[in-house]
Amino acid sequence: MKKSLFIISTALLFLTACSAEQDKKQSDSQKEQSIEVDKGLLDVELTLPADLFEDQTPEEIEAAAKEKGVKEVKVNEDGTVYYKMSKSAHKKMMKEIEKGVISAVDDLVNGEDYESFKEISYNKDFTEFDVTVNAETFENSFDSFGLFGLAYVSMLYSAFDGKSSDDLKTTVNIIDEKTGEKTDTIVFPDDIEDDSENSDAETEE
Repeated sequence: MKKSLFIISTALLFLTACSAEQDKKQSDSQKEQSIEVDKGLLDVELTLPADLFEDQTPEEIEAAAKEKGVKEVKVNEDGTVYYKMSKSAHKKMMKEIEKGVISAVDDLVNGEDYESFKEISYNKDFTEFDVTVNAETFENSFDSFGLFGLAYVSMLYSAFDGKSSDDLKTTVNIIDEKTGEKTDTIVFPDDIEDDSENSDAETEE
């Protein structure tokens, strides 16, 4: 359960950062927090948001990056981290993130923390998931929080693959195990932001 709580909390942190970026599209802070990917002929350059490196010293960040095959590492004044690596190293990193997505799927379906998830399928770039659930169990539990972790690794994959912050979206379709019908669709982080805004509006009233 601790592992799942960590994934959820990390996901919430990442989604909050995404929301903040979209609210400041015209500001310099958005540029500082977004993941920028420049794929050259031989190398790939990444500028990663500071939120991914909380509680890590520059020395720890550099050591971890070097282990992943990163040739150049620089911690910028704003906390963002610059990576420069070969295309082969970037490809290897993408494979590791891909394994993380598949592992998250396996944890939801076969782990002990969530009872309602029965099957999860996904498209090639991990931007859309069909989640088959026991509808009654799903609706009467907190299993929906497990989807935050799934959305996190999905958007992380998209970010490192070069998608802009505005394009970091994950669609989750909820499928009723008994009927085979789609009962709900959740788009991360859009629907989460909408719920948050509605909640804030109700609080103000």
